[in-house]
Amino acid sequence: MKAVRIHSFGSADVLQIEDVSKPVPGRDEVLIKVQAASVNPVDYKMRSGEFKPIGLKMPLTLGRDVSGVVEDIGEKVSGVKVGDEVYALLDRDHGGYAEFVLAKSEGVAPKPASIDHIHAAAVPLAAMTAWQGLFDHGKLKAGERVLIHGAAGGVGHFAVQFAKDRGAHVIVTARADDHPLLRRLGADEIIDYKSEPFEERVHDVDLVLDLIAGDTQKRSWQSLKEGGRIVSTLQPPSQVEAARHHAKGKAFMVEPNRDELAQISQMIDDGKVSVLVQQTLPLDEVRRAHEHMEHEHVRGKVVLAVADR
Repeated sequence: MKAVRIHSFGSADVLQIEDVSKPVPGRDEVLIKVQAASVNPVDYKMRSGEFKPIGLKMPLTLGRDVSGVVEDIGEKVSGVKVGDEVYALLDRDHGGYAEFVLAKSEGVAPKPASIDHIHAAAVPLAAMTAWQGLFDHGKLKAGERVLIHGAAGGVGHFAVQFAKDRGAHVIVTARADDHPLLRRLGADEIIDYKSEPFEERVHDVDLVLDLIAGDTQKRSWQSLKEGGRIVSTLQPPSQVEAARHHAKGKAFMVEPNRDELAQISQMIDDGKVSVLVQQTLPLDEVRRAHEHMEHEHVRGKVVLAVADR
C-alpha cells in the first residue's frame, strides 16, 4: 500500500510517498481502508520537529484522523464490522496519510451518514478537542459565558457550535474577514483581535477556551471572572494567576472516546453542527497541504483525498 512517511524532521520536502506493508489488526484494533485523512497543525509541528512526543520513532506516518471503510477487525472489537463506514481518532503510532491504517477500537465510531468521507475526516481530532476542552475539562454549562480564541480554525469552529448548542453565551476573537462565518455558526459576540484588545471589552467570562496561547492567554486572565476556568490546548496556564483569581487553569491533550465521537456524529446528522473544509487535495499533494496549513490562514480544515489518488 501507499503511505506518506518522514525519515527525518524538516520542511514539507521530507514528506515522501512510499510503498509499505498493509497492516494486520491486533485484538482490539480496526483496519480501515482510508478514503480521506485530515491535516492538522500537530502534523506539521511533528514533521518540523517543533513537537516531539516521547517515544517517537522514524520512519513516521503522520495524520491523526481519517474516514473510511472497515477492512478487518481484531477478535476483541465490537460495535463495528467489516464494510462499515467509520471515522476515527488515531494514536501517534498509526498515521492516517495512508491507504490503510490501524485504529484502536476506542477511537472508532460510525461515520455521520449525512456527510461524505472528506468532511467526516475533518471531524475527529478537531471536534473531540473542542468537546473535551469545553465539557470534560472546561465543565461548560448552559447559561455560562465562554470566550473562544482562534474560533474560525479547525477546533474553534466546532467549539463555537458545541458551546452554542449547550446554551452558553459565546464570545469569540477572530480576524474581521472571519466574522460572517462565525455569526452563521452562532457566535453571540465577535471581537476583531487586530483592531480591539479583547480584554478591554470582555469581562466576567466563566470559561476561556484558549487555542492560541502566548500573550493571548496571559491577557485572558483580565476577562475571566473570579472562580472561572482557562483551558488550553497548547500551553499550561499560569498557576500563579489562577490562584490570584481563585480560578482553575489547565492544559490538555485530546483522548480517544468512542461515545463522544458517536454523540458528535448524531449532532452532525441532526443538523446541529456543520463541518467546514477549506481545501481538499489528493494524497500526492501532501506537501502543498502542509505548506498551506503551516503558512496561511486556514478556516476550518484541510483534507487529503486518499482513495482518489
